This record gives sequence, C-alpha cells and structure tokens, in this order.
Amino acid sequence: MSETKAELKPETAKADGEATWSPYMLARTTPKRRARVLPVLLTVLVVAVAVILGRAMWNSYMGAPWTRDATVRAYVATMAPEVAGRIVELTVRDNQFVHKDDLLMEIDPTNYRIAVSQAEASVQAARANVQNIDAQMDVQQAQIRASQAQFDEAQAALVFAQEQSGRYKALAQEGSSSLQNAQQFTSQLHQQQDAVKTASADLNLAQRQVESLKAQRMSAEATVAQAKAQLQQAQVNLERTRIFSPTDGYVTNLLAHLGDYANAGVNSISVVDASSFWVDGYFEETTLAPIRVGDPAEIKLMGYSQIMHGHVDSIARAIDVANAQPDNQGVATVNPIFTWVRLAQRIPVAVHIDEVPPGVVLAAGMTATMQIDASRRSPGK
Repeated sequence: MSETKAELKPETAKADGEATWSPYMLARTTPKRRARVLPVLLTVLVVAVAVILGRAMWNSYMGAPWTRDATVRAYVATMAPEVAGRIVELTVRDNQFVHKDDLLMEIDPTNYRIAVSQAEASVQAARANVQNIDAQMDVQQAQIRASQAQFDEAQAALVFAQEQSGRYKALAQEGSSSLQNAQQFTSQLHQQQDAVKTASADLNLAQRQVESLKAQRMSAEATVAQAKAQLQQAQVNLERTRIFSPTDGYVTNLLAHLGDYANAGVNSISVVDASSFWVDGYFEETTLAPIRVGDPAEIKLMGYSQIMHGHVDSIARAIDVANAQPDNQGVATVNPIFTWVRLAQRIPVAVHIDEVPPGVVLAAGMTATMQIDASRRSPGK
C-alpha cells in the first residue's frame, strides 16, 4: 500500500515524516486564500458605495429639501344669502366656471319690493310733516310780528299816559286843573300799563310757540332721517335678493336647487377663486434652515407626471403645540411621557405657483411632492 502511494505521489514522501513542497500543494492552497479575500473586498466595496451614495443623498436632501407631504390649496368664497326667501332663479350648475359679477341665484324679491314702497311712503309722510311744521312756523312768525307791533303801540301809549298823568298831577297841585282830570289821566296810565303787560305776555307766548315748533321740526327731521335709513335698508335688502360671484372661479359643491327656501346666513353657494391656488409643503424642521423666501420650487402632483414650477412665498411662524393648551383652570397641560425617538415637527411652507403645465387641472386638496432647490436661488437672497 505504501509503495503504491509512493509511486503515485513520490514527491510527497520524505524520510522522518517531513513534508516537502510540490505543485499539488500550491493548487490546493491558492483557491482557499482567494475565497477568504473576496468577501472582504466585496464588503469594503459595498460600504464605500453606500458611504458615497449616502453622502450624495444627504447633500441632495439638505441642499434641496423635499417632502411628499404637500397639499394644493385655494381660497373659497362662501356666499350665504343676507335675506331669506324662496330661490326663484338659479343660473349656474355644479363645477361651472363663472366670471366676477355673474348672477348666481335670485331670491323671490316680492316682499322686499313691497318693503321699499312702504319705506318710500314713510319718507314722503315724514317730509310732509316737516313742511306742515314749517308752515306753522311761518304763521307763528307773523303772529310774533303782530304781537310785537301791539307791544310797541302799547309801550308808546304808556309813555304818553305817563306824561299826561304827570302833567295833570302838577296842574292839580298848582290849582290850574281839577283833581278829577288828574285822577282820570292816572286811571288811563294804569290801563296802558296793563295793556303793555298783556302785549308783552302775548309776545312771549308767540315766541315760546316758535321754540316749540322748532323742537317739533327737529323731531320731524329725525323722523325723515329714520325713514330714509329704512328706505335704504329696504333697497339694500332688495338688491341682496340677487347674489353675484365675487371673483372668477368655479362653483363647487352646489347644494341649492330651484324652489328651495334659502335662510339668511346659511351657506348656499361656494366659488373657488381660480387665481388663488398655491401649494403648502410641510417640511421637517430639520430641513427648514436652507429654505428662503423666493427660492425656486418644483411640484409634482400625485396624479400627473408634469412638473409645476413655483417659488417660496412664505414660511409659517407657528404650529399647534399640544403642551401649550390650557386646561379648565387655565394652566398648561404638559404630557409627562417622554419617548427616546423624537419626531421632527413639520412646518408649513407656502409656495406660489408660477405656471401650470397644459392639461393639469388643479383642485384644492390634491397631494403632491415638493422640492426646493436653494442652489438656483436668485443672487442677493
């Protein structure tokens, strides 16, 4: 058996059990070393590629922040009738485009036209009352002038009577005239004094009546003003029976129907302002630092392949903080639970849409992916 092995592998046999080198041994050891080095090289290569890609992604993410949490928004003009009544005309349908000042709906104006007519009649009656008081004041002014003339006449007669009474008293004392004549002129003096008092009282009464008429006229003028205000209110209510579009946009979620009763203050028609669309992107606070107002942005809607371009219009300055909400005693409610994994808050960033690609139909509430590229920022920002 040993001779056979020696013949087959003579170079491997050596006295005293010592091993000798041979090509067969090299053929057996080389593949094993290669098998051990290959996984190490592969691992190093994968780690290097991962580091390079990770760094590139980090630079891309931080240099051009992006988020999948973006929403299309728009202003919606919600119109509620300011007067109540039955809808007699509905000129639009759901999702129809309307122009500013287009008629949307009309409420039955019958009662409001009657109210206008009643208010106009009230204004005319109030004005007639003022004219009547003015006529009374003219008559009273004539009465004052007559009373003034009587007072002046009585005053002159009183002066004459005073002179006559004094002269005849003096003559009676000298004996040139009888005492009877002196007494007669004294009696006439007293009569003239009474006449002056009566004329003065009549003049004062006429003047007080004028003051009373002036007060009545002020009250009548206030009534006229009130009637005019009621007329204006009635006219405004009549105008409010016709509801017009406040802007160019799209009628949305139309629930009103012809013949329905519209209650005042209850929303009936909503119009989406066609020129007010923008996109709110909710960025993690850890990626907010590079973002500046005016930075260019790219927006991809979930349902479209086209890219919309825009720019940062504003960055929100506040979000809701749960720990800041007070309880029923007005003190802060602080959650005592602390988790080791702290999620970054998301801050809204409003992006103005510069252009809408052809074929893209915007609707408020759409979801989108947004990326802001600060590297293309305009110089000086």
